[in-house]
Amino acid sequence: MQVVALVPGGIGEQILFFPTLDHLKQRYPKSEIDVVVEPRAKAAYRVSKSVNDVLLFDFQDRNSPADWANLLGVLRDRDYEAVLSADRSSGTNLLLWLTGIPTRVGYASGTSKLFLTNAVPFKADQYLPYVYHDLLQGLAITGPCPELSLRIPKADQDWAEAERKRLGINGYVLICPDSPTGYSLENWRQIIQDFQQKQPELPVVVVQTEENQDVVIGLSQTCPGLKVTKPGDLGKLAAMIAGANLMLCTEGVPMHLAVALQVYTLVLFGSTDPAKALPKADKFLGLQSATGKLADISPEQVLQKVWGG
Repeated sequence: MQVVALVPGGIGEQILFFPTLDHLKQRYPKSEIDVVVEPRAKAAYRVSKSVNDVLLFDFQDRNSPADWANLLGVLRDRDYEAVLSADRSSGTNLLLWLTGIPTRVGYASGTSKLFLTNAVPFKADQYLPYVYHDLLQGLAITGPCPELSLRIPKADQDWAEAERKRLGINGYVLICPDSPTGYSLENWRQIIQDFQQKQPELPVVVVQTEENQDVVIGLSQTCPGLKVTKPGDLGKLAAMIAGANLMLCTEGVPMHLAVALQVYTLVLFGSTDPAKALPKADKFLGLQSATGKLADISPEQVLQKVWGG
């Protein structure tokens, strides 16, 4: 079976869609599954187990009629038998109707369901992978949603092994700071120094990206002994997360990777309800700000969760 899935959003949304793709592949092992995603999200499929090809379309852009016509032509040319759409807009579902794909599955919302052959209820009040997994009802695929999982390429596993040797570490605490506008450098510094004082034998490693490099540089200057790693892509980041004893992060892509890799993780949330962002499992703990602002979570609150359980 030839299937295509339209999944707007960034890398995080794609990872959360993986269980739906994996279950579809398990049900139809010989199927070829393509996805249509925004350019910013393509990197997610480096660690996907089930996708054949990645097609790019910027759902968020002000697309011209020519852009839509080009996507329509691509979808028609590939002779798909079924399409799953996570985009609830009527415009996208109209496009799918024009493709002539025989089975068109999406959410029953507004007039968009008029263009679908199989419309499923949109149940937003649940963990997001479950929202996506509901789409499989339109293909008569039932059963529980699989756990989040991914595949780390061998080259990325080898890179991470070499990186751990370079840093001189085995077990470690991994911290993924966000940008300076999120959780502050000073808060991260207090948390790191507390770890270093209480468990000096367990290295603390911080992940540096283009977005957080100012924070990481500041932490390196004030936390002697701090290790810094700079994974160049999603596969390498996943491989470093896989080797951690514990990860601390804010809501985002590292959180999703840690869940998929079953790594003990403490996540700091602003306004997001942790129940919608994390599965129910002892390995994953969410700490939500009482004010809805990430910056208002004190280091003492974080450390109490770490040491107090």
